Amino acid sequence: MLRRTSRHIDSEASVHELLNDATEWLQYARGLMDVLSEFVHESDTVDCSRIALSLEAIAAIMHLGLQCSAQAHARIAWEGAERANRTHPADR
Repeated sequence: MLRRTSRHIDSEASVHELLNDATEWLQYARGLMDVLSEFVHESDTVDCSRIALSLEAIAAIMHLGLQCSAQAHARIAWEGAERANRTHPADR
């Protein structure tokens, strides 16, 4: 069973900070995937339940990175719309 993870995203965080957080979470996931892959290659026996749990953890970490990335994208769009409204207020 895959559980979704969420983390409070600071409403004051800049797009730059959000993208840095996304990169950091995705790097953590990549590192864990490398360790897990190495473990599977070197192991004589594999405990499928532990592998499944590890993959769920990696998926949760990737989900956090994607949340940060999506929030950054939303902020870019919002800021662009605000700029457009300030530049062309009569077009509303």
